Amino acid sequence: MDNLEIALLVLNIILIILVIFTNIKFVLFKKQSRDFMKKLGDGTNIEEMLKKYIKATDYVNQENALIKSNIKNIEKEMKSNLQNVGIVRYNAFDDVGSNLSFAVAILDDYNNGIVLNGIYARETSSVYAKPVVNGDSEYPLSNEEKEAIKKAKHIKKNK
Repeated sequence: MDNLEIALLVLNIILIILVIFTNIKFVLFKKQSRDFMKKLGDGTNIEEMLKKYIKATDYVNQENALIKSNIKNIEKEMKSNLQNVGIVRYNAFDDVGSNLSFAVAILDDYNNGIVLNGIYARETSSVYAKPVVNGDSEYPLSNEEKEAIKKAKHIKKNK
């Protein structure tokens, strides 16, 4: 045998040893992987669990999108709810004390709503209502009614 044949024989033996070593490592890895994929012995593997959790996550994401959409609609609808209130108490007549008359403006976020004016006198009391559109009324407004509307608008700005 020449040196070349001996070198090839040694190289083949080394390659066979490497293949055997690689196969042993692969079998051990496969066993470890199989053991790792088992969950507490109930037969469920991690791949199935991941698929289940991904599906659950997709469902949660869809629900969150629906909730966000509903919240957006509610916030939009809330702007048209009467929620900004301004109150002014005053004396309508000089002979009546204690600021028993009042003007109350109740507006939405678009400055639409009503202004109520309650006028108290010794013998009688009256309440008047006027519609408010864009912060004003088609009916003449008293100074107290204007002040109540201004206060209601101020409350909206501070939200």
